[in-house]
This record gives sequence, C-alpha cells and structure tokens, in this order.
Amino acid sequence: MKPTKKMSADINKLEQIASQVRRDIVRMVHACQSGHPGGSLGCTDYFVALYFNAMKRNPSFDMDGKGEDLFFLSNGHISPVFYSTLAHAGYFEASELATFRKINSRLQGHPTTHEGLPGIRIASGSLGQGLSVAIGAAQAKRLNKDNNLVYVLMGDGELQEGQVWEAAMYAPHNKIDNLIATVDYNNAQIDGSTDQVLSLGDLRAKWEAFGWDVMEVTKGNDMASVVAGLEEAKSRTGKGKPVVILLHTEMGKGVDFMMGSHKWHGVAPNDEQLASALNQLTETLGDY
Repeated sequence: MKPTKKMSADINKLEQIASQVRRDIVRMVHACQSGHPGGSLGCTDYFVALYFNAMKRNPSFDMDGKGEDLFFLSNGHISPVFYSTLAHAGYFEASELATFRKINSRLQGHPTTHEGLPGIRIASGSLGQGLSVAIGAAQAKRLNKDNNLVYVLMGDGELQEGQVWEAAMYAPHNKIDNLIATVDYNNAQIDGSTDQVLSLGDLRAKWEAFGWDVMEVTKGNDMASVVAGLEEAKSRTGKGKPVVILLHTEMGKGVDFMMGSHKWHGVAPNDEQLASALNQLTETLGDY
C-alpha cells in the first residue's frame, strides 16, 4: 500500500515512537532472559500505526469497550511489543515494563486478563483463537448498534491452526464487515520458515476463496505504508465482507543481527548483543 497525499498522520512522530518501542522490546527480553523479540520487532510499525493513528480508543479502558474500536492479539507471544505500545499509549506507566515476566507481574509472557492490566481483553497461549474472539466481539458491536471496528492480529505460522479456517468461513457467511484482521506475514516461525514447516500456499487466494476482502501491504515495516494500509482497510469496512491485511514484515526488524532469521523467534540477547541492538535504535521517548 502506497502512502497518499491525503495522509494526515505525522509519520516522523510515529517512527520516533516505534524506535522507542523497539528499544523497550530488546531491553525487556534481555532483562529476564526470556521472551520473543523477533516477531515483536517485526510488528512494531503495525502496533504504533494502529494505536497512535488508526484506532478510536479510550486510554481509561474498560473491558466492554463500548463506543471505541477493539484490538485482540492472537499471537500473544509477541507480548513485548504489545506491552510497550500500551504503556506509551497511556494505559499504564512505562516503568512497569521493567517487571516483564517476573513473578506476580501483570506483564506475563502471554497477556492475561486476571491480572487486570489495562488494554488486555483476552488471555492468549494456544494459538489460533484470536480470530474467533474478534468475530464474536464484532457481532456484539453490531447487536449493540456500536459502529466501531474490531481489529485482530495473527501470525502467519498461526494460520496452520484449523480453528482459524473455521472462523474464516464464519465471518464472510455472516457478513461481518466491521472486522479488520491482519496477518503478520514474515514467513518465519520457531522451527524455520513457514514454507519448510507447513506451507501456507497462495495465502491471498485462500482468504479470497473464503470470501474475505483481501489487501496486501508489501512494506510492512515502512510506517507510511502501514498507516496507508490501515486507512484503506477502514475504508473497505461496512461493505458486506470482513477485511484481511496480509502484512509483509521482517522478523527482527531494526536490529541487524536479528533480521530475517527465525532463530530470534524466542531467544533473548546477551549483554553484548543488547548493547549492539541499542546502538541501532534511537532513544526518543526516554528509556523506562
């Protein structure tokens, strides 16, 4: 998706936020020596564009989410990028990022709801369930005459789960057109490339065959392209079909030794690697 002259977003400001979020990610994972930096770095531009430009949201937060857009993270292992984005978007203090994955922290490896962390509406763990939840939320909004949108993010490896395709059939059949699903299309998962592990084939053709309005954002780590893609997706809602964005990203984006390698799906950097990563990522909002 190419940016247009009509775009009103401050791309430079969004890029500054994204740089800080990436710093947060590597610091959080390094501090506890556990977590998933690769996918988090790859999805940073999406999260920043979504929360700081695309979504209508209320930082005061309530679980019902009436009168605002909703977001559900299905591939919850990329929690570092989610937590950092929520903190900088005002849902809780950024200082709490220092508690990531610690015992009794609200910031567990996978987001949970019982901890009461603002911004989290579903727990995750087993993959493949977020699309179903998002569809239910979208239907609830229609029943409540709430015209706001529901967003959900999935990993491409997650599409190997059967429940995704049950949900993918259900949404077009019921003309759920207040839903924007996004697939993090980085072609990488914990054991290798998706082509090696279980090929997804022609992903665009699959979603189209299920009756979705399919978009592709080929530059999923270019902020202007991501912003434009989300705006285009919003313009396609309300027309009888759910919308899905195939967002082409690169695992580990922003840190040269992590980029393009499935190795960094779930590996924490050591001290030397952290220093190298931070040298590549500008501190823009202040480190927590």
